[in-house]
Formats: sequence, C-alpha cells, structure tokens
Amino acid sequence: MMRDAVGWGRYPKTRSRRIELRDCDEAIPFGDPGSFLAHGMGRSLGDSCLNDGNTLLDTPGLGRVLAFDSLTGRLHAEAGITFDAIIRLVLPHGWFLPVTPGTRFVSLGGAIANDVHGKNHHRAGTFGNHVLGFRLRRSDGSWQRCSPTENPEMFRATIGGLGLTGLITDAEIQLKPVVNSWIDSATIRYGSVDEFADLTAESERDHEYVVAWVDTCTTRAVGPGVLIRGNHNVDAGPQTRIAPTGPVVSVPVIPPFSLLNGGTLRAFNTAYYWGRPTVAKRRVPLGPFFYPLDALGAYHRLYGPDGMVQWQALVPSHEVARELLVESRRAGASFLSVMKVMGDVPSPGMLSFSGKGVTIALDFPFEAGILPVLDRLDDLVAVAGGRLYPAKDARMSGRNFRLFYPQWEEFVPFVDPKFSSSFWRRVMG
Repeated sequence: MMRDAVGWGRYPKTRSRRIELRDCDEAIPFGDPGSFLAHGMGRSLGDSCLNDGNTLLDTPGLGRVLAFDSLTGRLHAEAGITFDAIIRLVLPHGWFLPVTPGTRFVSLGGAIANDVHGKNHHRAGTFGNHVLGFRLRRSDGSWQRCSPTENPEMFRATIGGLGLTGLITDAEIQLKPVVNSWIDSATIRYGSVDEFADLTAESERDHEYVVAWVDTCTTRAVGPGVLIRGNHNVDAGPQTRIAPTGPVVSVPVIPPFSLLNGGTLRAFNTAYYWGRPTVAKRRVPLGPFFYPLDALGAYHRLYGPDGMVQWQALVPSHEVARELLVESRRAGASFLSVMKVMGDVPSPGMLSFSGKGVTIALDFPFEAGILPVLDRLDDLVAVAGGRLYPAKDARMSGRNFRLFYPQWEEFVPFVDPKFSSSFWRRVMG
C-alpha cells in the first residue's frame, strides 16, 4: 500500500510503499516491480531520500551497536542508528563524532550516503573521511565489504552516492577524542562579506569549528552576520560529559500559511544580529553549539502546508558568494542563512559535496515564484565553476547536475539496477 512520503523540507510530496527493516538479513522483495531506496530519518531537505511511486526501505529499526572500543574510539553499528544515539553512547567515554551536520537526528547510513559535512570541514573534511568500512547489500543477493582497501571503488561510489549503490547495513567509523561536553565559543558580529572573509581566515588558524549566520534581509550591506567559532574545552574535566537533550519545544501542527514571511523574518534577523554582541570567549554546552535547531522540534512546520526549499552551493571565492547573496534578495528573506569556508581536505566520495571554497545555504518557503530565482542562482554557480548539494536539492536541472558533478559517468556503473530515487530520475531523465 502506498503511503505519503516527504523529506524534511516537505517539498516535494510523494507516495511510496514502505518496508520497515528490523534485521540486516531480513528478506527484501527485490524481485517486485519498481525500484528501492533506503530511508533513514528523512532529514534530507530535497528528494534524494524519496522514491515516488516505488519502495522505501525504512532503516530506523537497524539501530543496534555491534561493537564499541572505548580505548580506541572505533564504533561499529547498524546503519539506522542516529547520531543522537551515538553521542549518548560514546560521549561519557570521552568520544564525539568526527564530523556532524546541524542536526543529530540523522542516521549513520544517511550520513555516509550524503557524505555530510560540518563546521570543521577546513580541518576534518567530510564524514566520509572518518568511515573505516561498511557492508553493502545489493539487490542481486550479494554482500560487499567496502573500505579504502577492500572494494575501494565501491567504497568511493557509496560515500556520497545518495543511497543508489545498494543498502548500507552497518558501518565502522573512527570517533574523535574529547575531554568533556563543553565548547569554548566566541561570537563576532561583522558587517559584510569582506569582513567575513578576513574573520574566517583568522579564525581557522586557531579554531576547529567556524561558521556564520548571515542576515539576508538588510540592504545596508551584502552579507552582514554573526561569525561563530569554537574549540572543544579541555579545562572542565571529564566529569562534565553530558549528552544533548531536547527538543525543548516543538511545533505541534502545520499552520495554514507560512509563519516565515518578509515581516517576521526582518524582525527575527534584526533581533538576532543586534542580540549577538561580540563575545571573545564563553563556555557553552555542546548541544546548542552544534545543534541549535534541534531545540525546536519540527521547526520545518513553520513554513506552512507547501513546505520549504533549501538551496546550498559551494563556490570558489568570496566574490562569487557576494554575487549570490545579492541575487538571492530577489527570492526574499531566508529564515536560516549559513555561510562558511570549506577546506581542501579531499573526500573519498565520487559525488561528494566537497572542495575548497565558500558554501552558502539559504531556506525559503516554497512557492512557484521562487523557482526562477533559484534557477538564476544555479546559473551563477555554474559559471563560477561551483556546485549544489544534492542532499539539500529538490529542483536543480539534470544539465546542471551533470555539469556540477562530471564524475557522474564514473559513478553510474556502481548504481544498483534495482535502486533509484526521485532525485536520480529527475537529474538523469
């Protein structure tokens, strides 16, 4: 039976047959008509986690820890386990995730398939850089153990491969040692993209984590915002290893219209910008530093019944970033606008969203009028030699995808013939 299926952005809306997996060896009807796709926590903002009219293999039931060495920080777990569950297990032993996105409610398999990145890309690269190996279940009944030395090409194809190479059943990763659950953080208010560039260059020398919130409402300058930087605290002692909690509050229902409009966003952005004075250093809990939006459960409902689209690009320079921010004003204000510099640590994934440059992520309530503006932003990225992030995308053209990821031809032979997604059919159709 077909059921409604949406990603975190709630656009597009699809219907799929759902099969809940409870065991890695569970029988899967790969002989049935149509295609299959693993589906973890559904936190992808576009349609890379959707398979309209076909089958989704729900993996949250594959959440067991298979092995954890508290001395070396090696973790072996099933692919459906969440980052939240991993943190709760390993943080009391003095370990943390080597790379984490802005939510801890993602699955291990999803993090590998989308090769997620975090605030420390300039030092740690993507999550794929810390994957030691995984098992991949193919539709022909075969299993492949993949690592940098065993089936290395399938390893490269699966990291950042959007779930198209088969079902990741379990994986082994290398964790990062930490002393406690505190971050020594600083916030610095800045006035333009040029100031952001200077602050980032300075911050990256001595800080592991660097990211900026950008005010997209103001017209007084291009790209003013608040830069946030931090390092793991080493002074508080190991007795303060407390895993994040929450959400604190939740949005219980979807309102009949978007609560995030020009007026509310201008008020929010003004309050956020002026309410974040420059603070040289303060100790903050790990949870609010890495996962501020996790405190507000189901915040995506604020966008109303039509959902939202997020647009995220990686471009080679601050000059191009400035141009994109100017053009994005045509789309109206963005609720969550993030900008950071990514480093040149190479990713193992064929289709990974990685590389040296500046990345900008913008959130907009979905409406038909937003699409032409985003198309223009895509074209600016293409001219600059940048790329969009497939895990956040719900509407880029196939032409641009193939331009952004010329290695797609190398990737295609590794796609499992019974695996597909709404995203893949859209960009390859």
